[in-house]
Amino acid sequence: MNNINIKVEIQGVDTSKLPRLSQQEQMDMLKRIKNGETYLKDKFVEANLRLVLSIIKKFNNRGENINDIFQVGVVGLIKAIDNFDITQPVQFSTYAVPMIIGEIKRYLRDNSAFRVTRSLRDLAYTISQEREKYINEKNEEPTVDEICKITGAAKEDVILALDSMIVPMSIYDSVYNDGGDQIFLLDQLKNEKEDSEELINKIAIEQMLEKLNDKEKDIIKKRYFQDVTQIELAEELGVSQAQISRIEKNALNKLKRKATKE
Repeated sequence: MNNINIKVEIQGVDTSKLPRLSQQEQMDMLKRIKNGETYLKDKFVEANLRLVLSIIKKFNNRGENINDIFQVGVVGLIKAIDNFDITQPVQFSTYAVPMIIGEIKRYLRDNSAFRVTRSLRDLAYTISQEREKYINEKNEEPTVDEICKITGAAKEDVILALDSMIVPMSIYDSVYNDGGDQIFLLDQLKNEKEDSEELINKIAIEQMLEKLNDKEKDIIKKRYFQDVTQIELAEELGVSQAQISRIEKNALNKLKRKATKE
Protein backbone atom coordinates (compact mmCIF):
# COMPACT_ATOMS: atom_id res chain seq x y z
CA MET A 1 0.00 0.00 0.00
CA ASN A 2 2.86 2.32 -0.75
CA ASN A 3 3.91 2.91 2.86
CA ILE A 4 0.37 3.77 3.95
CA ASN A 5 0.04 2.58 7.54
CA ILE A 6 -3.61 3.48 7.97
CA LYS A 7 -5.72 0.50 9.04
CA VAL A 8 -9.45 1.11 8.77
CA GLU A 9 -12.45 -1.03 9.64
CA ILE A 10 -15.88 -0.04 8.52
CA GLN A 11 -17.35 -0.83 11.92
CA GLY A 12 -14.95 1.63 13.52
CA VAL A 13 -15.26 4.51 11.05
CA ASP A 14 -16.89 7.52 12.66
CA THR A 15 -17.65 9.78 9.70
CA SER A 16 -18.27 12.74 11.98
CA LYS A 17 -14.59 12.65 12.97
CA LEU A 18 -13.22 12.31 9.46
CA PRO A 19 -11.45 15.42 8.15
CA ARG A 20 -13.11 17.41 5.38
CA LEU A 21 -11.11 19.02 2.61
CA SER A 22 -12.35 21.44 -0.01
CA GLN A 23 -11.53 20.76 -3.65
CA GLN A 24 -8.75 23.34 -3.50
CA GLU A 25 -7.33 21.86 -0.30
CA GLN A 26 -7.37 18.42 -1.90
CA MET A 27 -5.52 19.66 -4.97
CA ASP A 28 -2.96 21.48 -2.84
CA MET A 29 -2.36 18.37 -0.75
CA LEU A 30 -2.11 16.16 -3.83
CA LYS A 31 0.53 18.47 -5.27
CA ARG A 32 2.52 18.23 -2.04
CA ILE A 33 2.20 14.43 -2.05
CA LYS A 34 3.36 14.26 -5.66
CA ASN A 35 6.30 16.49 -4.73
CA GLY A 36 7.50 14.01 -2.12
CA GLU A 37 5.54 14.81 1.05
CA THR A 38 4.20 11.25 1.22
CA TYR A 39 3.46 11.52 4.93
CA LEU A 40 0.35 13.48 3.90
CA LYS A 41 -1.15 10.37 2.25
CA ASP A 42 -2.65 9.14 5.53
CA LYS A 43 -4.55 12.38 6.01
CA PHE A 44 -5.65 12.45 2.37
CA VAL A 45 -6.94 8.87 2.57
CA GLU A 46 -8.87 9.67 5.75
CA ALA A 47 -10.39 12.75 4.11
CA ASN A 48 -11.71 10.57 1.28
CA LEU A 49 -13.07 7.62 3.27
CA ARG A 50 -16.57 9.06 2.87
CA LEU A 51 -16.13 8.58 -0.86
CA VAL A 52 -15.30 4.89 -0.34
CA LEU A 53 -18.24 4.44 2.03
CA SER A 54 -20.64 5.99 -0.48
CA ILE A 55 -19.43 3.62 -3.20
CA ILE A 56 -19.53 0.34 -1.25
CA LYS A 57 -23.26 0.81 -0.62
CA LYS A 58 -23.60 -0.28 -4.25
CA PHE A 59 -22.09 -3.66 -3.37
CA ASN A 60 -23.72 -4.38 0.00
CA ASN A 61 -26.04 -7.06 -1.40
CA ARG A 62 -23.38 -9.32 -2.92
CA GLY A 63 -23.10 -11.64 0.08
CA GLU A 64 -19.53 -10.51 0.77
CA ASN A 65 -18.15 -9.22 4.06
CA ILE A 66 -18.72 -5.46 3.88
CA ASN A 67 -15.53 -4.84 5.87
CA ASP A 68 -13.54 -6.68 3.19
CA ILE A 69 -15.23 -4.65 0.45
CA PHE A 70 -14.37 -1.47 2.35
CA GLN A 71 -10.72 -2.45 2.64
CA VAL A 72 -10.59 -3.20 -1.09
CA GLY A 73 -12.21 0.17 -1.76
CA VAL A 74 -9.45 1.84 0.25
CA VAL A 75 -6.86 0.03 -1.89
CA GLY A 76 -8.60 1.48 -4.95
CA LEU A 77 -8.53 4.91 -3.35
CA ILE A 78 -4.79 4.66 -2.73
CA LYS A 79 -4.21 3.55 -6.32
CA ALA A 80 -6.20 6.56 -7.47
CA ILE A 81 -3.96 8.83 -5.38
CA ASP A 82 -0.83 7.27 -6.85
CA ASN A 83 -2.07 7.50 -10.44
CA PHE A 84 -3.90 10.83 -10.37
CA ASP A 85 -2.47 13.41 -12.77
CA ILE A 86 -2.58 16.81 -11.07
CA THR A 87 -2.00 18.56 -14.41
CA GLN A 88 -5.39 17.47 -15.73
CA PRO A 89 -8.52 19.62 -15.13
CA VAL A 90 -10.37 16.81 -13.35
CA GLN A 91 -11.59 16.66 -9.76
CA PHE A 92 -9.98 13.87 -7.76
CA SER A 93 -13.32 12.29 -6.81
CA THR A 94 -14.35 12.08 -10.47
CA TYR A 95 -11.13 10.20 -11.22
CA ALA A 96 -11.17 8.06 -8.08
CA VAL A 97 -14.70 6.66 -8.29
CA PRO A 98 -14.10 4.41 -11.35
CA MET A 99 -10.77 3.28 -9.84
CA ILE A 100 -12.45 2.26 -6.58
CA ILE A 101 -15.35 0.55 -8.37
CA GLY A 102 -12.92 -1.32 -10.62
CA GLU A 103 -10.86 -2.54 -7.66
CA ILE A 104 -13.98 -3.83 -5.91
CA LYS A 105 -15.26 -5.56 -9.06
CA ARG A 106 -11.89 -7.26 -9.56
CA TYR A 107 -11.99 -8.49 -5.98
CA LEU A 108 -15.50 -9.88 -6.38
CA ARG A 109 -14.56 -11.57 -9.65
CA ASP A 110 -11.31 -13.06 -8.33
CA ASN A 111 -13.04 -14.32 -5.20
CA SER A 112 -15.89 -15.96 -7.05
CA ALA A 113 -16.90 -19.25 -5.43
CA PHE A 114 -16.79 -21.12 -8.75
CA ARG A 115 -13.46 -21.30 -10.59
CA VAL A 116 -12.64 -23.54 -13.53
CA THR A 117 -9.46 -25.49 -12.76
CA ARG A 118 -7.03 -26.75 -15.40
CA SER A 119 -8.11 -30.37 -14.85
CA LEU A 120 -11.75 -29.36 -15.24
CA ARG A 121 -10.98 -27.51 -18.48
CA ASP A 122 -9.14 -30.62 -19.78
CA LEU A 123 -12.10 -32.83 -18.88
CA ALA A 124 -14.48 -30.38 -20.56
CA TYR A 125 -12.40 -30.59 -23.75
CA THR A 126 -12.43 -34.40 -23.65
CA ILE A 127 -16.20 -34.43 -23.10
CA SER A 128 -16.68 -32.06 -26.02
CA GLN A 129 -14.69 -34.33 -28.34
CA GLU A 130 -16.41 -37.54 -27.17
CA ARG A 131 -19.83 -35.92 -27.24
CA GLU A 132 -19.34 -34.93 -30.88
CA LYS A 133 -18.33 -38.49 -31.79
CA TYR A 134 -21.33 -39.93 -29.94
CA ILE A 135 -23.78 -37.60 -31.70
CA ASN A 136 -22.28 -38.40 -35.12
CA GLU A 137 -22.57 -42.14 -34.48
CA LYS A 138 -25.98 -42.33 -32.76
CA ASN A 139 -27.61 -39.06 -33.79
CA GLU A 140 -28.57 -38.25 -30.21
CA GLU A 141 -27.15 -36.52 -27.14
CA PRO A 142 -25.30 -38.75 -24.65
CA THR A 143 -26.57 -38.82 -21.07
CA VAL A 144 -24.35 -37.88 -18.13
CA ASP A 145 -24.01 -41.58 -17.22
CA GLU A 146 -22.92 -42.43 -20.76
CA ILE A 147 -20.33 -39.62 -20.69
CA CYS A 148 -19.03 -41.02 -17.39
CA LYS A 149 -18.62 -44.46 -18.98
CA ILE A 150 -16.85 -43.04 -22.04
CA THR A 151 -14.46 -40.76 -20.15
CA GLY A 152 -14.08 -42.75 -16.94
CA ALA A 153 -14.69 -39.58 -14.94
CA ALA A 154 -16.77 -39.29 -11.78
CA LYS A 155 -20.33 -38.05 -12.21
CA GLU A 156 -19.73 -34.94 -10.09
CA ASP A 157 -16.72 -33.97 -12.21
CA VAL A 158 -18.65 -34.49 -15.43
CA ILE A 159 -21.48 -32.28 -14.22
CA LEU A 160 -19.03 -29.51 -13.23
CA ALA A 161 -17.26 -29.82 -16.58
CA LEU A 162 -20.56 -29.61 -18.45
CA ASP A 163 -21.49 -26.50 -16.48
CA SER A 164 -18.17 -24.89 -17.39
CA MET A 165 -18.92 -25.53 -21.08
CA ILE A 166 -22.12 -23.49 -21.08
CA VAL A 167 -21.75 -20.82 -23.72
CA PRO A 168 -22.60 -17.31 -22.49
CA MET A 169 -25.59 -15.73 -24.17
CA SER A 170 -24.96 -13.05 -26.72
CA ILE A 171 -26.31 -9.65 -25.78
CA TYR A 172 -28.17 -9.81 -29.10
CA ASP A 173 -29.92 -13.10 -28.27
CA SER A 174 -33.69 -12.76 -28.23
CA VAL A 175 -35.19 -13.37 -24.79
CA TYR A 176 -38.81 -12.74 -25.85
CA ASN A 177 -40.67 -12.82 -29.12
CA ASP A 178 -44.45 -12.57 -29.35
CA GLY A 179 -44.44 -12.80 -33.13
CA GLY A 180 -43.83 -9.09 -33.47
CA ASP A 181 -41.21 -6.98 -31.76
CA GLN A 182 -38.39 -8.88 -30.09
CA ILE A 183 -36.78 -8.12 -26.75
CA PHE A 184 -33.05 -8.78 -26.74
CA LEU A 185 -30.85 -9.58 -23.76
CA LEU A 186 -29.13 -6.22 -24.35
CA ASP A 187 -32.40 -4.49 -23.48
CA GLN A 188 -32.44 -6.19 -20.08
CA LEU A 189 -28.89 -5.35 -19.09
CA LYS A 190 -27.67 -2.30 -17.22
CA ASN A 191 -25.04 -0.30 -19.02
CA GLU A 192 -22.11 -0.45 -16.59
CA LYS A 193 -20.56 2.72 -17.97
CA GLU A 194 -23.81 4.63 -17.53
CA ASP A 195 -24.26 3.04 -14.11
CA SER A 196 -20.79 4.18 -13.02
CA GLU A 197 -21.33 7.64 -14.48
CA GLU A 198 -24.61 7.94 -12.61
CA LEU A 199 -22.85 6.98 -9.37
CA ILE A 200 -20.09 9.52 -10.04
CA ASN A 201 -22.68 12.25 -10.68
CA LYS A 202 -24.59 11.43 -7.50
CA ILE A 203 -21.42 11.49 -5.40
CA ALA A 204 -20.41 14.80 -6.96
CA ILE A 205 -23.87 16.21 -6.19
CA GLU A 206 -23.66 14.99 -2.58
CA GLN A 207 -20.38 16.86 -2.16
CA MET A 208 -21.77 20.03 -3.76
CA LEU A 209 -24.96 19.95 -1.66
CA GLU A 210 -22.96 21.33 1.25
CA LYS A 211 -22.97 24.65 -0.60
CA LEU A 212 -26.80 24.96 -0.56
CA ASN A 213 -29.13 26.24 2.14
CA ASP A 214 -31.28 23.74 4.04
CA LYS A 215 -34.41 24.14 1.89
CA GLU A 216 -32.49 23.84 -1.38
CA LYS A 217 -30.54 20.86 -0.08
CA ASP A 218 -33.73 19.09 1.03
CA ILE A 219 -35.45 19.62 -2.32
CA ILE A 220 -32.47 18.51 -4.42
CA LYS A 221 -31.94 15.40 -2.28
CA LYS A 222 -35.57 14.37 -2.53
CA ARG A 223 -35.79 15.12 -6.25
CA TYR A 224 -32.57 13.40 -7.34
CA PHE A 225 -31.88 10.80 -4.65
CA GLN A 226 -35.38 9.76 -3.58
CA ASP A 227 -37.25 10.28 -6.88
CA VAL A 228 -39.87 12.54 -5.27
CA THR A 229 -41.84 14.53 -7.85
CA GLN A 230 -42.30 18.29 -7.74
CA ILE A 231 -46.02 17.79 -7.12
CA GLU A 232 -45.33 15.51 -4.14
CA LEU A 233 -42.83 18.00 -2.74
CA ALA A 234 -45.28 20.87 -3.17
CA GLU A 235 -47.92 18.96 -1.21
CA GLU A 236 -45.41 18.00 1.48
CA LEU A 237 -44.14 21.56 1.96
CA GLY A 238 -47.50 23.28 1.43
CA VAL A 239 -46.35 25.42 -1.50
CA SER A 240 -47.07 25.50 -5.22
CA GLN A 241 -45.33 23.32 -7.78
CA ALA A 242 -44.07 26.49 -9.46
CA GLN A 243 -42.26 27.47 -6.23
CA ILE A 244 -40.64 24.04 -6.00
CA SER A 245 -39.59 24.30 -9.64
CA ARG A 246 -38.09 27.73 -9.08
CA ILE A 247 -36.16 26.68 -5.96
CA GLU A 248 -34.89 23.55 -7.72
CA LYS A 249 -33.78 25.56 -10.76
CA ASN A 250 -32.01 28.16 -8.63
CA ALA A 251 -30.26 25.45 -6.59
CA LEU A 252 -29.05 23.66 -9.73
CA ASN A 253 -27.77 26.94 -11.18
CA LYS A 254 -25.95 27.63 -7.93
CA LEU A 255 -24.32 24.19 -8.08
CA LYS A 256 -23.30 24.75 -11.70
CA ARG A 257 -21.71 28.11 -10.85
CA LYS A 258 -19.83 26.60 -7.91
CA ALA A 259 -18.63 23.67 -10.05
CA THR A 260 -17.42 26.05 -12.77
CA LYS A 261 -15.47 28.14 -10.27
CA GLU A 262 -13.78 25.07 -8.86
